[in-house]
Order: sequence, then C-alpha cells, then structure tokens
Amino acid sequence: MPSTLPVFSVDDLPVGRFARLDGPEGKHAATVRRMRSGAQLMLSDGRGGLAECRVTDVARDALDLEVLRRERIPASEPRVRLVQALVKGDRGELAVELATEAGVDVVTPWRAERCVARWEEGPRGAKALARWRNSALQAAKQARRAWTPTVTEPYSTSGLAEVLADADAAFVLHESADAGLTDVELPAAGEIAVVVGPEGGVTEGELSSLASMGARPMRLGHEVLRASTAGAVLLGALGVLTPRWR
Repeated sequence: MPSTLPVFSVDDLPVGRFARLDGPEGKHAATVRRMRSGAQLMLSDGRGGLAECRVTDVARDALDLEVLRRERIPASEPRVRLVQALVKGDRGELAVELATEAGVDVVTPWRAERCVARWEEGPRGAKALARWRNSALQAAKQARRAWTPTVTEPYSTSGLAEVLADADAAFVLHESADAGLTDVELPAAGEIAVVVGPEGGVTEGELSSLASMGARPMRLGHEVLRASTAGAVLLGALGVLTPRWR
C-alpha cells in the first residue's frame, strides 16, 4: 500500500467500480482533509481488506470514488493479545494507541487490584471503553494498518482464565521474573497473550492466580517500564523474535 495515501475506515469495501464515502469518514475527508477530485486514498474494512480509490467528485460531506484496485492483507502470525490493566486518565488510551501502532491484534482491558481507574458498570465504563476502541481505530488508520485491533469488554482477574486458556503461550510481565523474553519458547502461530499490570504493579495474589491460569512471569529487561508503554515495547520485540515481521 502506498505509504502516502490517507486511510479511511469503512464497514465493508465497495464491491463495484464506483463508491461513495459518506458518514463521519466522508465528512472528515471532505471538510477536514479537504480531499479534491483526482486525489487518491485508501479504504480499509479493518479486517485485512483495502481498496485504493480516486476521488471523482466532492460533495458537502461525502466523496464519490472510483475503485482502482483491491488488496487483502493476511493477518500477522502469531497473533498477539495484550491484556492491559486499566490506567487512569489518557494513559490507557496512549497504551492502546502505541500497541496498535506496534501491531497488536486484540486488546483486553483488565480490572486489576491496583488499578486507579475502575470502569464501573454503566455509562461511565461504556464511555471509557469507547475511548479505547476509538484510540485503536484512529491509530490503525494513522499507521495505515489493514487490520484494526479488537478491544474487548473488560475482564476481572478470574475472568482472564478463559482468555488465557485459549492462548498458545501466555506471559505476565513482572520485574521479579527470572526469565527474559529471549529465554522463553514463542510459538510461530496461534496466539500469544501478554498481561501488563497497572502503574502500581501486579500483586502477589494476582501473579499466583495468573500463573495458575498458565501465564508465565517474564521480564523485558532490567528496567521497569510504564504500564502505558510496556505493551508497545513487547510487541516490537515479538516482531523480531517471531515471524510477525517477516
């Protein structure tokens, strides 16, 4: 995909030669990006499908497009699920943004014991989840990704058992771990799940519970990373140590 073309998100790619980009994305393209006739852009369905298009006409809040080519990008292998503890303020959204740019496939919010943010049931929790999902969508477009990460509903520690059970390898980042990333066996396919704790750290009880669910304690290095950056650093390392970047 040409790296200079702006990307706009659609639910489904157009099936014919011509299409219209309307709704919020069309309005943004026409009024904010000021796309003009003859300009080119990419449409992404967030599920690996891309369509390179040329603008044929500009309406007040929509673009008429001619589809020049279509492409389907395979998903990365192995998939990476980031189990991200809730972080207060906009640092949680930053964690999702950075992880998305680094290639994460699934983000699972985690209600850890030491989380300051709680995401209680109701409108406030729904708004917080919506902000994480929007951060993933916007970061995917900024990074020109063909795949937009899924941001799941939040989980309690006990609820993570079903998530970790489905993983082909599961780890929890912790500064007391004896093993580093290069010491553990990483699958070439399937799913790797990595748990990142809150700013206050993972409690001993949580560490024990996660270990019983199959999540092996692991450290990235000698330094202690912030909850908002650890996921992105890990994804970069996994890109090198697995076939994800090949």
